[in-house]
Amino acid sequence: MFVDYYSILEISEFATLDEIKAAFRKQAIRWHPDRNPGVDTTRQMQLINEANLILKDPEARNRFNQEYQKFKSYRQAKEQEEAKTNQQEEKKQQQEKEKTTTQETKEPEFEYQEYTVKDDVLKQWMANAKRQAVDLAKQTIKEFGGMVAVGAKEGVKAAGQTFLIQIVIGIIFLIIFGLSKSCN
Repeated sequence: MFVDYYSILEISEFATLDEIKAAFRKQAIRWHPDRNPGVDTTRQMQLINEANLILKDPEARNRFNQEYQKFKSYRQAKEQEEAKTNQQEEKKQQQEKEKTTTQETKEPEFEYQEYTVKDDVLKQWMANAKRQAVDLAKQTIKEFGGMVAVGAKEGVKAAGQTFLIQIVIGIIFLIIFGLSKSCN
């Protein structure tokens, strides 16, 4: 399987290290769970971390770029084949006068099961980056859970303090009210 890290970070294959860092931050913010309530962004965050780990390392990126060129050639040949097939299908549909009024909108692809990475070292690095990305996601979720627990604890503590202050103020008003009644 091949993962297009440039597409994940939405950058060119010629991007500088600073552009990679900026794209990583942009995508991490875009797909952060806090910005996407009710949406499981775990897989996307893992892919973003994985892309960052490979592309920021010069040797890994060099190997990835070599494989990326092979992948692009493969995809280009496949797209030409699909275009030819589509042209034949369109011609057939025109001949049969069948028209389709709706078109499917495809989500961008990042992972290509049909293409196998040929560089064994790169394949191992990609697998390691994937494991590290999963570990980072798990750590983030754990830390987020800890932050929620701390926030809830502090919220209960603050509510308790506010409640005590309100009781004290209520007692003071009762005393003042009682004193004013007894003076009359």
